Amino acid sequence: MAESKSHTTTANRIAKKLGGEYNPAEGPDIVTPGAVVEVETVDTVKDALRQLRGFTKDVFVAGTNKDAVQKALEATEGTTVGVMDNRGNVVKPSTRKKR
Repeated sequence: MAESKSHTTTANRIAKKLGGEYNPAEGPDIVTPGAVVEVETVDTVKDALRQLRGFTKDVFVAGTNKDAVQKALEATEGTTVGVMDNRGNVVKPSTRKKR
């Protein structure tokens, strides 16, 4: 599936902010020493939780717009997964236990 322009722009912006690199291939979009971020549109938010399974550092779903952020907040309610907006600002902190 082709990435949308908003997805690519958001992923690159957040990667730069976190000092990481956007990886458009399989797996999470951004992996840094301290966090894993999966960038999603409103239609793909549900896929993010599966992608973030198994990581033992802070994990976030980043929405490409306000609607995607809202959907991510609903999808991550009651989980250890945090949420970021399209600028990389934490809207809901990750509470994943680090090993």
